[in-house]
Amino acid sequence: MTTQRPAQSPASPTASATAPAAAPLARIVRGGGPGLLLAHGAGGSAADNWGPLLDDLAAHRTVVAPDYPGSGDSPDEPDAPSLDELADRLVAAADEAGLADFDLAGYSLGAAVAVRIATRYPGRVRSLLLLAGVAGGSQRLRVLADQALALAGHPELLANQLLTVGFGRSWVEALPAEQLAELRAALAATPAPAGFRWQFELAARADVRTELAAVTAPTLVISTSEDDLVAPAQHRALAEGIPGARLTELATGHLPMVERLPELRELVLDFLAGPAAG
Repeated sequence: MTTQRPAQSPASPTASATAPAAAPLARIVRGGGPGLLLAHGAGGSAADNWGPLLDDLAAHRTVVAPDYPGSGDSPDEPDAPSLDELADRLVAAADEAGLADFDLAGYSLGAAVAVRIATRYPGRVRSLLLLAGVAGGSQRLRVLADQALALAGHPELLANQLLTVGFGRSWVEALPAEQLAELRAALAATPAPAGFRWQFELAARADVRTELAAVTAPTLVISTSEDDLVAPAQHRALAEGIPGARLTELATGHLPMVERLPELRELVLDFLAGPAAG
């Protein structure tokens, strides 16, 4: 695994000529072949959200997985990026890795970022995969994000929230008591990333519904059907709004890379072997 730390880089294609270039994002770069750009979720990182799949993905693609500001190896910044700015900076990471075009996958908040990339850079996105994705307009998600922000200084309470809305109900119920206690302790011991607040605020207010009809790339939407954080209605909105998009369900909560990794791996690899195989 290679993690590239920020280095000097030209401004994004849509940046103002008078605005200073944003610092490049740290990113994981692995593998070879056609490019694959990955967008992670709020409160996560490239390694947290995509790490369990990286070996398999890198066997078929040149994987570029950036960390948002305040996540992973990217330092936090005084000004939170907008959805447009985040999209441009992920594409800049693809530029720096030499990717002229790429398959694109986004998880949770990263799905909204990926949709924005697909509409701002349509000629560069070969295919689009949206996992447990945010479409926008969910009042419940705004309440849950506000609750997470209020609990950010209370790690044990935040761990309880993640256990009740982040993981699937049936998966949590099936855990032996000792494993549940160990998981709760591990979650409570994991500090929230520096960018936790702005990322959850962006997830709560991001809304890409009006631009879905402009997406031209072949699209797979994976709906996490036991998701109590980003509800399946959000995933369906993505699939219904994107012309020709295919929707498939995975019986899991919001963290399929933990709960249903073998099935998730199969779905992702089968999709990548399709329209962008060449």
